[in-house]
Amino acid sequence: MPTLNEGPEQVDSRKELGEKLAGSFGAEAARYDRTRPPYPDELVARIVKASPGPRVIDVGCGTGTLSRQLKAAGFEVLGVEYDELMAEAARATGITVDVSKFETWDPAGREFDAVVAGQSWHWVDAEQGPRLVARLLRPGGLFVALWHVFSTPDPIAQALAGAYEEIAPDAKLRLGYSRDEAVDFYRAGCTRTADAFVNTGEFSNPDQWSVSWDRSYTTAEYLDLLLTMSPLALLTSDQVASLLDKVAAAIDTHGGTFTSNYETVAVAVTRN
Repeated sequence: MPTLNEGPEQVDSRKELGEKLAGSFGAEAARYDRTRPPYPDELVARIVKASPGPRVIDVGCGTGTLSRQLKAAGFEVLGVEYDELMAEAARATGITVDVSKFETWDPAGREFDAVVAGQSWHWVDAEQGPRLVARLLRPGGLFVALWHVFSTPDPIAQALAGAYEEIAPDAKLRLGYSRDEAVDFYRAGCTRTADAFVNTGEFSNPDQWSVSWDRSYTTAEYLDLLLTMSPLALLTSDQVASLLDKVAAAIDTHGGTFTSNYETVAVAVTRN
């Protein structure tokens, strides 16, 4: 269930909207941690293998999903998170977190082996971000940004898109794209992200990684996940309730359960 405007590329016209949405997740921190899926073990293993050492910054660590996976793999993880409530949730699971926007965070002269960003790099300023990462990484250090591409069976995706457009026809974000459309968008965004890093002259060896996997949902489980999606933060409570009712009806018509085929995509570059 992609929200394509939450993809890898930021545009200047969305900065004000991005500021609002980036701070909207904390109120749903527990739900976010409960419903947002972890990252495929294969991709975590690739990060561990490609990093020249264990010291890693998790940009926009949220409730600490990726941080916990990297910590379990033996990494020394420091999260940088803009939302205090999300940071508190991550700390409660044993992750060390500094509360700050990445663009204004002070690393106090420290150097790191890897910088990662799970479902978060699109909130970072597209011009400042690569330069800041270059300052943090040792030579040979690794940057990886990852995104889950959410998708549902076509009848449910169409119901979601139709309901959202009916309820919020002027919304700046959209919901309910097809899987192929979403995957193409995110892969193209990964290419643009790699280009932004390489064009600084500080990075090389751009690569893209991808893992496809499935996850099943009941109606209630999927509605729970939907409530963590940033486009809903732009709706009133009545609009959200109406949207959820329409999506629930579509899932129930589909049998009350469905399998979502995820694609988790990643872009990786190496510090020169």
